[in-house]
This record gives sequence, C-alpha cells and structure tokens, in this order.
Amino acid sequence: MDFQFTEEQLMIRDTARDFAEEQIKPREMEIDETGEYPRDLIMKMAELGFLGMIIPEEYGGSGLDMVTMCLAAEEITKASAAVSLTMGLHNSLVTLPIIDYGTEEQKKKYLPKLASGEMLGCFALTEPNAGSDAGNQETTAVEDGDYYVLNGRKQFITNGPVADLAVVFAATDRSRGPRGLSVFLVEANTPGFQVGTIEKKMGILGSPTSELVFEDMRVPKENLLGKKNRAFRVAVTTIDGARAGVAAQCVGVAQRAMEEAIAYSKERKQFGQHISGFQLIQGHIADMAVMVESARLLTFKAAWLRDQGKPCGTASAIAKLYASEICTKVAHKAVQIHGGYGYIRDYVVERLYRDARIMELYEGTSEIQRVSIALDMLKH
Repeated sequence: MDFQFTEEQLMIRDTARDFAEEQIKPREMEIDETGEYPRDLIMKMAELGFLGMIIPEEYGGSGLDMVTMCLAAEEITKASAAVSLTMGLHNSLVTLPIIDYGTEEQKKKYLPKLASGEMLGCFALTEPNAGSDAGNQETTAVEDGDYYVLNGRKQFITNGPVADLAVVFAATDRSRGPRGLSVFLVEANTPGFQVGTIEKKMGILGSPTSELVFEDMRVPKENLLGKKNRAFRVAVTTIDGARAGVAAQCVGVAQRAMEEAIAYSKERKQFGQHISGFQLIQGHIADMAVMVESARLLTFKAAWLRDQGKPCGTASAIAKLYASEICTKVAHKAVQIHGGYGYIRDYVVERLYRDARIMELYEGTSEIQRVSIALDMLKH
C-alpha cells in the first residue's frame, strides 16, 4: 500500500483544515450550547464542494475517492463532530446508494441538488423495533397503481428535521423478512411525510435527530431505488462503504482530544512542574498516540479497499469498531488529564467526551461489528 497522498488529496485536506479552523472552531462551543443546526456552515461546505465529494463530476460533484473524503472528514470533525456528521451522512448514506443503484433519471434529478446543497438528505432505516435487526422493518410499502403507499415510523434519523430527501426503507413483502424490503427516494414535501419527535441527546447537539412518520404517503414507482425486494443488499453495501467515513470521524474526535490533552499538560503545573513531566501523564499520551494512529491506518485501509473496488465490508467493520472504541478511550484519557476541569463545559474535552459516545452506537453497534467480523473469519 502506498502511504503517500496525492497533491490533490493534500490540498483538499488543507482546505478542510482551514475551513474548520477559521469557520467552525470559533463557533464550536456555541453550536453545542444552543443545539441549533448551523445551516450556514453546511451551505459554506457545499460551496467548497464538501457535500458532493464522491458524486461524479457529470452530476455536479467532485468525483473524488473515499480516502479523500476521510481526510476531509477527520479535519472537519476535529472542530465539530456535529457539523462533520452532515457532511459524512450526505457523502455516504445518501449519495452512495443513488450512485450505486439509481437509474440515470434519479441520478440526474437528485445528485446535482445534493452536491450543491440545494437538497439535504437523510437515511431512514432505523425503526423502534429495527435497530441492529435492520431487516425487521415494520414500515410497509403497498403497490397502488403507479404509486407505493408507505405507512410507518422511523427513529433516530440524523438530519430528519432538516432533510429535503430521505432514503427510506420499507417492507414490500413482510413475509420474506430481509428479502422483502425495498428502498425509496422520498422528498420531504410529499403529503403524508411528517417529522415526529426531535430527540434530546447526550452529544453531537448541533446535528438534529428525529422520528419520521409516514401516513398513507404516496411515492411514485419511479422513486423505487434499485429493484423491488432487494433493498437489504442496498443497505448492507451502503453501510459497508459508509463505515470508513464514520471511522474517520472517530479519528477526528480522538485526535482533537489528544491535542487538547497535550496542550493542557504543558500548561498545568502541579508539585512545582508542568504535569507533562510526569511519567503517568506521558504514559497516557503515548497510549493515545498509538490508538489514534492505529485507528487512522485502519480507516484508510478500509477506504482504499473500497476505492479499488475490492471487498471492504470486514475492513470497514474492523476500522469502525476499533476507531469508535478508541475514540471514547482517548476522550476519557483527555478528561482524566484535565482533572476536574475536564468535567467543566468551558473545556473542549467535556464536549468531545459526550460526542465520542455515539460513535460506538450509530451505523452498527460495536456488538454488530464483532458479529460481522467473526462471521467473516469463520468462513475461512
């Protein structure tokens, strides 16, 4: 594997870093305190091309690869996991299935709008009784002439309250379980589309999460994405590709936590010296550095495999599992190094600790990652 990035990749990474430093960091505390969705920052990211990174150029995107997206995601996440989440979701869970499974008409209709930020997207798979068991969809889609009529409820949908386009999974044949699912492109202005409860969360407070409720919602048949009753494969392949992006977010949070801990250790004095001089603190910092770098390498391996068109499901699961778990560990150590100050909201590490916790839960819990990895190992 070549560990050298291209000039274009480094340029985009640096652009993301500059944007994060100049535009996001000055507002990172405000975003967390108010919990308001920073739409203006999202639109600025769209102007810079960060919402259409992997969308092909013929559809208004930049036509970049997953490695480049991960480079940018790490930099944006270092400033705000909440802001980064919209970029990551947009580039993976929303645009990937359209790129991979959409008709030419669907691509021309939606991808340019998603790339420009004219449309924001969400991925509506999770339900009250279909979390890790994603195949247990209770939302139904019944054929009626030239339409499908959808009824059901989705839960924990990132971007739910602000999305213009939803990638919605529903059962078209419940008797077949996971093999009876279909997926639809649903515009939020469709009659019967409602935003339900907006969740009050522990972290990533500037990223809105809500229920979506569908009541007799009529969706044109041309909005079926891929083939009828074949959506489970769409979900699996999309999430396999997206997990590298989540791992990059984890690396971003962990990297920032480590940087904050190092800076604090060089300023804080106890017993007549900076605490960076104590071996126990040095041990924590060394552990953090090893974990962050290991997670970063696993992340780029998974992204690289997908870019090469090679199987990436297990590599993505490994990257997501490890990066999400070290993310919480590194954030924990950063709080510990700060001592009591780390528990105070005036310090960035307090937010990072709260933001880190979701990483082991969304886009597949750590338990689901372990099951997936083990099943692949047992095939050999």
